[in-house]
Amino acid sequence: MTDRLSEDLKSLRIDRSKRTVETGRKRWVLAALLVLLIVLVAGAVAFFPERAGLSSLGAKPREVEVATVVRQSGGSDQVVLTASGYIVPRRRLDLAPKVGGRVAEIYFEKGDSVRKGQVLVRLEDQDVQAQLAQARANREGAEARLSELLAGSRPQEVERARAALDQAEANLRTTEINLNRVKQLNRSGVFSRQALDEAQNNYDSAAAQLKSARENYDLVRIGPRREQIDLARAQLREAEAAVHLWQTQLENMVVRAPIDGTILDRLVEKGEMVTTMFLGGGRGARPGLGGMANLKELEVELDINEADIPRVRLGQECTVSPDSYPDRKYKGKVREIAPEANRQKATIQVKVSILDPDQYLRPETNAKVNFLESARELSAESRILVPKNAVVTTPAGPSVFVFKDGKAACRPVKVGRELWGQAEVVSGLSGGERIIVKGLEGIAEGERVTLKQP
Repeated sequence: MTDRLSEDLKSLRIDRSKRTVETGRKRWVLAALLVLLIVLVAGAVAFFPERAGLSSLGAKPREVEVATVVRQSGGSDQVVLTASGYIVPRRRLDLAPKVGGRVAEIYFEKGDSVRKGQVLVRLEDQDVQAQLAQARANREGAEARLSELLAGSRPQEVERARAALDQAEANLRTTEINLNRVKQLNRSGVFSRQALDEAQNNYDSAAAQLKSARENYDLVRIGPRREQIDLARAQLREAEAAVHLWQTQLENMVVRAPIDGTILDRLVEKGEMVTTMFLGGGRGARPGLGGMANLKELEVELDINEADIPRVRLGQECTVSPDSYPDRKYKGKVREIAPEANRQKATIQVKVSILDPDQYLRPETNAKVNFLESARELSAESRILVPKNAVVTTPAGPSVFVFKDGKAACRPVKVGRELWGQAEVVSGLSGGERIIVKGLEGIAEGERVTLKQP
């Protein structure tokens, strides 16, 4: 029994030699892992000091650009887009004659202010004046002819026609008596056949004259026929139309200002020929006299990128700043958005009316336009907008990095809607913070940063 107990005790004894071998092996593995970890950390620090969060240990600070957060007041407007364009007149008119001719007089110079209807150019009109005089004479003749027909016969004319009728009747009676006498004498053999024929001819002639006198008397007494009066009236209308035609031609020899405005250029000199058609270059007749526009109706033409057109709408308020006077601001409003884009430039033309133009604005000069949106478009909880690229995703969710004491401080924020390329911050910022907007790639909490020099 004692022997069996001794064997059991031996089986419970720990083999310290095996334990020593296993412990040595584990220590070797741990040492190898520790060396590998040190190598990896050293490499990360060497190649990515900012991401490793060790820039504060002597690495060069990251250069960043910042923007100050401003809490917008309820009544302020936001600039949602800025674009450049050209100031142009809303209406630019080319001055041209309605008829061709030689310039007799010029009454304007470049830059003159003119009123609607003011005479600008007069062409030579001697030939037209002569044609008009002839047309007026023809009209007077037609008027007299119609008046004569409408007035009818005068009493003296009726009396004269009646007397002629009475005379014709008397002549007929005389020739009839003579004819009867000659017939009797011819049967008696006193007058020859020739005398009878002569008496018959006289009677027939008197009868014809009586018929003519009676018809003439009736015409004089009744007056002209309706057809004669209608013909005379048509001839008068034709004469009046000719007068109107040449009067119009005479008026067309004078070029007047079509609107109130300013003369932009003058293209013709006294004595030159002008025409209503473009005849090409050279020394021939000119197709125009000049140009003018109303400088109280100006607008800005802009080519807006397709990606930015959602920020523009009809009736949108704007501010206009001419490059020649950048400190001057003018009110504007979007008047027109082109229905089609320019395929080559990938832009859409927008026209902004200038509501309060003055003498400082000049056509064809450059101008900058700020497209505005009312702050009422923002939510009631927030009046803070930050650039959309300033919001980054971190383990804590949407965040911005605040520039504070030369370091980047991560600030989680709650983001609302995206408006005009900006993010609406509902919570997390109170205004006045300087947030980093550029240089955010790989930035870490507490990393040393410095402002990028312009």
